[in-house]
Amino acid sequence: MIESVKEFFERMRKGMFNKTTFRNALGAEVAISEEMSDALELWREMYENDSGLHLPAAISFEMARMVTIEMKSTILGSPRADFLNSNYQRIIEKIRIPVEYGCAKGGLVMKPYVSDGKIYVDFIQADKFFPTAFDETGKILGAIFLQTKKKNGRYYTRLEQHSLCGNVYEISNRVFCSNQRDSLGAPVDLGEVEEWKNLAEKLSLSNVKQPLFGYFKPAIANTVDPSSPLGVSVFANAVNLIEDANKQYERFLWEFESGERAIVANAMAFKRNRDGKPELPDKRLYRVLDVEDMDFFKEWSPEIREDALTDGLNNIFRRIEFNCGFAYGTISDVNYADRTAEEIRTSKQRSYATISDNQKALKNALCDMVYAMDIWCSVYNLAPMGNYEISFDFDDSIAADRKTEYEEKQSLVSNGIMAPWEFRAWYFGEDEETAKRMIEEMKNDGDKGTV
Repeated sequence: MIESVKEFFERMRKGMFNKTTFRNALGAEVAISEEMSDALELWREMYENDSGLHLPAAISFEMARMVTIEMKSTILGSPRADFLNSNYQRIIEKIRIPVEYGCAKGGLVMKPYVSDGKIYVDFIQADKFFPTAFDETGKILGAIFLQTKKKNGRYYTRLEQHSLCGNVYEISNRVFCSNQRDSLGAPVDLGEVEEWKNLAEKLSLSNVKQPLFGYFKPAIANTVDPSSPLGVSVFANAVNLIEDANKQYERFLWEFESGERAIVANAMAFKRNRDGKPELPDKRLYRVLDVEDMDFFKEWSPEIREDALTDGLNNIFRRIEFNCGFAYGTISDVNYADRTAEEIRTSKQRSYATISDNQKALKNALCDMVYAMDIWCSVYNLAPMGNYEISFDFDDSIAADRKTEYEEKQSLVSNGIMAPWEFRAWYFGEDEETAKRMIEEMKNDGDKGTV
C-alpha cells in the first residue's frame, strides 16, 4: 500500500494540476508545499478508495454528524437579512455531507454565486482549490478553483481565480480544452460550455473587506507542514493506525476462513467420475487424500482465536479514537476492557472539546460565507440594503460539560427521579439489561460483605 501511494504522489507531481501548470496558465503561484500536496492526495485516496474497514469514511462521517447534529442557524435583522436567510436555510439544510468532505480531506470552501435571482453555494473540496495568498493570520486571500467537464469526448477545465488586494476584489475565469484527460490543453472561450457562457472573464469589485467565500478547516494542528495555514484531515494523526486496523481485520477474517470446518477423508471412499476424480457430496466440506488407510476420516475443526484477534482490533480502534479526539466507544466496542470512571470522563471530555472546536470552525466559515452572500446581494440588487446578524444553536448534549450533566443526573437518582440502572446505562454506555445486571451484582457483593 505504501509503495503504491508513493507512486501515486509522484504521478500527481508530474500531472496536470501542479505549480507549473498554474504558473503557465494564469501566471499565478500556488501557496502550497509538496508535503502538503502529498498529504491532501493521501487523505483523498484513503477516504474515497479504502478497501478495508472504510475507517477514513466512518471517522469523517461521525465527526461531521456530531458537529452538525441538530444545528440551527438563522439570519435576522432586516428585509435584507430575511432574503439572505431564505437562501441560507436552503444551503445549511444539507450541510452535513459537505462538512464530511471537509473533515475527510482537510478543508472545504463555501463559495456563493447568484443564479436566477437566488443565491447558491459551491462546496469545493480540498483537492479542487489551490490557495495563492494568505494574510498574517493565515486567512486565505486568494485562490484558484478548478472545475472540469467532459463534452463530446473532449475535456474542459475552468480555472476561476480570486484575489483580494486592499479592498479591491478581482475574479477571473479561463477555460481550457484538451483531447486528453491528463492535459490542460489550449485556452478556449467560456461560451464553448453551455453552463459557463454567462460567466464574466474578469470582474472587479470595490469595498470588499474579505474573500468572497468561507473556508472550513478541521480544528486540528497541521503537523504535515506547520508553516501552512491549510487544514488537515480529522484522521491525519491516525493514518498508520488505520492501516494497522485493516491488517488486523484481514487476520480476523483469515482466522475464520482458514479455520472453517472440514472433513479430511480417503479418496477411496468416494465414487469416481469419468475423469477419475472423487465425487464429493459437499466440495466445501470434504478434502480428500490418497492414503493406504481405508478407514481414514478426520475432522478438521481448529479452535478460532476470536477473542484474541478482537482484543487486538479493539486496542487499535482505541488508539485511533484517542488520536482523532473521539471518546472511547465511538469506534471500538463500548463494553471493551475495564475502564475507570475517570478514564471514561476524560475520554468523553476529549470528544466534547473536539466537537466544540470544530463547531466554532464551522461557525466562522459560515459567517464568512454569509458575508459573501451579502456582497453578491448588493452587486445584483437582490434585496434592499440592511444590517444582519447570524445566530447559531448547536446541540447542547454534544458540547455540554459532562461533569455538570453527571452532577445533575446524580441528583435525580438521589431524589428517586432516575433509577440507578438508568444512570449507569448513560454513564458507561451500557444497554438496559447489562446495567440492571451490574447493579444487581454490586448489590449482592455488598450484601455478602455485611455481617
